[in-house]
This record gives sequence, C-alpha cells and structure tokens, in this order.
Amino acid sequence: MGSDLRYFSAPGRVEVCGNHTDHQHGRVLAAAINLEAAAAVRATGTNTVSIKSAGFESSEIDLGDLTPKASEAGTPASIVRGIAAWFADKGYPIGGFDAEISSNIPVGAGLSSSAAIEVLIGCIFKGLFGADISPIELAQAGQYAENVYFGKPCGLMDQTASSFGGLNIIDFCDPALPVVTPVSAQFPGFELCIVNTGGSHADLTPEYAACTQEMKAVARHFGKEFLREVAEDGFYASLADLRSLGDSAVLRAIHFFGDNKRVLKQADALNKGDMSTFLELVVESGRSSLAYLQNVYSSNNRREQGLTLALALSERHLTGSGAWRVHGGGFAGTILAFVPEDKKESYNKHMTAVFGENSCHFLKINSQGGRELVASNT
Repeated sequence: MGSDLRYFSAPGRVEVCGNHTDHQHGRVLAAAINLEAAAAVRATGTNTVSIKSAGFESSEIDLGDLTPKASEAGTPASIVRGIAAWFADKGYPIGGFDAEISSNIPVGAGLSSSAAIEVLIGCIFKGLFGADISPIELAQAGQYAENVYFGKPCGLMDQTASSFGGLNIIDFCDPALPVVTPVSAQFPGFELCIVNTGGSHADLTPEYAACTQEMKAVARHFGKEFLREVAEDGFYASLADLRSLGDSAVLRAIHFFGDNKRVLKQADALNKGDMSTFLELVVESGRSSLAYLQNVYSSNNRREQGLTLALALSERHLTGSGAWRVHGGGFAGTILAFVPEDKKESYNKHMTAVFGENSCHFLKINSQGGRELVASNT
C-alpha cells in the first residue's frame, strides 16, 4: 500500500456484570480485551473509501452519497457509510482512504467483533482527517452505523468498552452521555475465560426482545419508561399488583435491580483488591440471570441448553476457587469464567471435551481502547 501507511486498532470486549441492564438505563461493568481488529490505512485524497477485509468481498464506498443502502446491510461497507454519515452530520471532516482490515476476535463468540470494527473505522476517520472527537462520540458513531446502516439493533455498551479500553463502570442513566468510571482491572491468580458453547442464535430475536419488553412493562406500571427510573422499594411494595403483567416480567425486574447494584459492589471489591467478594458476586450475578432473568436457554428449544451445561460444568470444576456466569445476551452463545491459574489446563481440557476444540478463549484486559498505533511520519 505504500510508505505512507498508518495503523489503527480497536479491541473486543467482555461483559463482567450488568446482564441486560443497559437497555433499562442501568449500569454495566465491561472491559476491553487483548483481541483486536486492526487496519493498515492510506489516505487517498479522494472521496472514496476502499475496504479489504478477510471473509468479506472488497468494497468501495462513495462518500458523496451517505444514505443507507439496503444492499449493504450486514456488510463492512454499511459500517463505513454509516460512520461517515454520523461524522458529516456532526460537522466532523471525512475523506477517502484505502484500508486492509484484519481481526483476531472470533466471530460469534460474544466478544463484540462488530463493535471493534465500528470503533476502528471511527478511529481511522478521526486520525486521518483530524476530527476532535471523544471516545464516547466514537462509540455513538458506531452504534448509529450498526442500528441504521448495518441493520442490527444494539445498545451502546459494546462500542463504549472498545472505545475507552480498560475495565469500566458504564452508567447509562443518561444514555446520550453515559458516565464511564475506570475500575482496577487486576485479577491476581486468575485467568479470564470465555467458553463458546456453539449454540445457534437463529430465531432468538423474540427472546431478546421479551427481556426488554417485560422490563418496560413493569416500568410503565409506575408511569416510567425504564426500570432505572423506578424506586426499588416501590417495586417490591407492588408485587401483588405487578403479577398481572406475568411472573416472568416481575422476575426480570428483580434481576435488574440486583445486577444494577452488583456492578457497584463488584467494582468496589476490585478496587479494594478483594477477589473473594468479587468472585462471590460474579456467581451471584450468574445465578440471577439463570433464575430471574431466565436468559440461559430458549423457552422454544429446551433440548438445547449449552449455556446451562457450561455453567453446571464450571460450577463442578471451580466451586470454592473461581466464578462463572452467563455472558452477554444469553439464550445461546457464551459464558464467562474466572479460572484459577493452577486450574487453567484442567478447565480447558474438561470444557473443550464437551464443547469442542478452541471453545475456550483465555483473555487479558486491554488497557488501550480504539487508537492509532503508528503514524508513518514519526
């Protein structure tokens, strides 16, 4: 691509606590990880972006037309066009470039490979054309592109975690301007592990939507739109009346109130170096997801319960020394475990025997978020 190359990178992420709390304007504890999407980039002085990305056809995007294209939905081209549109709408400069993109973030493993690409593209526009843009704006640009251009509804957690880097409380009380608070990312003696159970996400959209809809139904009972606006004491005082909405709605609200507080408790334990309390809270959060949020398997496919099985096996191998919980949206996909270093080999052996080779991903926290790595003129 020439000697005027510049290099950019953005990490994937893990959700440590706050399962299905963000869409109710709650808190999450999320971290960037040491798996990243990266790009070698050259500004062209044109109005065209050319993208080469492994696993996708090469694409060219004319920045003279920033309207959504149905034919691009679900492709990297839609992300580029959507982020360019967001930048242009906010008055930030954009321009053409050539980019070769690669990623070592496994697709479908719940590590936000798409959000990393979105933050990466935003960093490229920012770096090449001098936009004075904050990390939260980079995240918002990515979310806009994914929602409006890529065609996938999502919150802001994934992009925020990738953009900021490190381990953070992300408080969505005001979703237009979430508050990001750094937390100690030290887990002495433990390995962070994602286990991909290989479950299918097909036809799960109604299950995800039900979590949001039922929590919102409880909020509307109190004349509010989101559970974050509802007083917890008032909620518990009204349980008899709330049962008319369905017990699953009540239970999911119970999970929200519990996990929203657990985010702060986990952060406090980590900041104090209290791993014992932190691990107890991780397990507590996971059990809340299983029993109250009920997002560990699909009610329409009870035969497929890979997440429940992974949690049961983790409990068998890690009780008294580690922690385990469902990770991300749930119903299928991945769990998160904190594995003692001396049990890493045996845990990996037992889990891969059931879920297949390369189902375990041992990760580190990445202190860096989306960024330019090397500029050719230095």
